[in-house]
Amino acid sequence: MTSSTRRAQELFSLADSQAGYFTAAQASVLGYGYPLHHHHLRQGNWQRVRHGLFRLTTYPITPHEQLAELSLWSRNRQGDPQAVMSHDTALAFHGVSDLLPERLHLTVPPGFRKAPPEGVVLHRSKLSAEDLQTEHGFQVTTILRTLEDLLASGNVTDVLEQALTQAAQTGAISSVKARTLRKVVDQRR
Repeated sequence: MTSSTRRAQELFSLADSQAGYFTAAQASVLGYGYPLHHHHLRQGNWQRVRHGLFRLTTYPITPHEQLAELSLWSRNRQGDPQAVMSHDTALAFHGVSDLLPERLHLTVPPGFRKAPPEGVVLHRSKLSAEDLQTEHGFQVTTILRTLEDLLASGNVTDVLEQALTQAAQTGAISSVKARTLRKVVDQRR
């Protein structure tokens, strides 16, 4: 196997774990110097998505690839993604309601400084590992954390009640947690 073939396989493996996306820095670590970035863009092998972020053009489109893209957009100086899909976006992802959010909601650390892309709402909070689940190329808040975030926003809606009911019926949250959250919903109504 040639070094360029091995490098291409490593890039595909990395991009595959991130819904077809990769950063310029990640490609460079795998041996794709900046002149090769331009070469692969000209050849149509890569697509520039935004500054420092690429996508393999042959990678199949996935239902949640925009979430993977936003995860990589949020990376810090060390290259670690900071954003977690949350609130209405997480609720829609988990499929426990009929909600079709108009904007994407992300939770980022309190010190996060990037301006959000159009159509993105940022929430600032520290999340613990038990609040998160890892998906194909991004992280999303658990159903329980999502419901708690929506309740904390103070906006009790029929969609939130529907999500709470479905999450309890499917066993996505315990009956004890469901009763506790239901009391909060009833108090806010």
